[in-house]
Amino acid sequence: MSRRDLIDPESREPLDALLAVMPGGFNAIPDIVARRATVEQVLASIEVPPNPRVTSEDRTVPGPDGAPDIMVRIYRPSGDHPVAGAATLPGIYFIHGGGMVLGDVAGEDAAATMLCDEVGAVVVSVEYRLAPEHPHPAPAEDCYAGLQWMAAHTDEIGVDPARLALYGGSAGGGLVLAVALMARDRGGPAISFMMPIYPMIDDRNETPSSHEITDIGIWDRSGNLEAWAWYLGGQEADGYAAPARVADVSGLPPAFIDVGTVDMFRDEDIAFAQRLMQAGVPTELHVNPGSYHASEVFAPEAALSKRIWAMRIDALRRALAG
Repeated sequence: MSRRDLIDPESREPLDALLAVMPGGFNAIPDIVARRATVEQVLASIEVPPNPRVTSEDRTVPGPDGAPDIMVRIYRPSGDHPVAGAATLPGIYFIHGGGMVLGDVAGEDAAATMLCDEVGAVVVSVEYRLAPEHPHPAPAEDCYAGLQWMAAHTDEIGVDPARLALYGGSAGGGLVLAVALMARDRGGPAISFMMPIYPMIDDRNETPSSHEITDIGIWDRSGNLEAWAWYLGGQEADGYAAPARVADVSGLPPAFIDVGTVDMFRDEDIAFAQRLMQAGVPTELHVNPGSYHASEVFAPEAALSKRIWAMRIDALRRALAG
């Protein structure tokens, strides 16, 4: 049986439609520049209605020492949103996905807007440098620099520093864990909660699920091997590059992790969640039957996708309640 046969039927429809016009999926495009352009084109074709309850603005903020400045996009509840005009709100630091080689802030504008609206939080989304042009540690250091800026400017942007969460999916989830580890090891900023979604955290690709997922068309084994090679750039992975390699996970913020049963990151994510629990880190883990990598993005109208988003929003509301 192909692992594709295990996908939730409703969630599979848009995936099949994508593969019909793009056999092999995005990773079948060998040139990374052309692949990025194709991903941007596909995302741009998804119609997202404007949300009058959220406003956004872009800022340029300092990057890591000796590195270029970075852009952040700040989303705020506005208009007739119940919390619009509040002096302080919880903050969500949002790190986009894309396997460390794809993606940008604009590509996840809809998700960041939705979290701002549904959670009633100020969301700061960071534009970090990508591999292979900028291998590790550039992406992680950019993300940490953006978090430092957010934490240092909570008064200005209206964020309660005691209610600051990290959110990111896939590579963004791996970078959430990298940034949380950096904050722990470097003495801050203080993080109250983290939500690494199906995080990309293990360069070794040794788990059963990393061998199972070869023909889904969305982040299969071959694409993951390629992305890790680009991201590491010939270096040995450390714990900030591949958080699954970290020896000690104690002292990290409370966590929510979800992953699908048909996601190649399934086993590494479950194992990491278990390690967090064993280290005394409050951890909520959801394994979603029939879900492939980012299926809630590709099939947003599927009942499974709506359940996934509802669980995340509920967890963020609970964690960031005043």
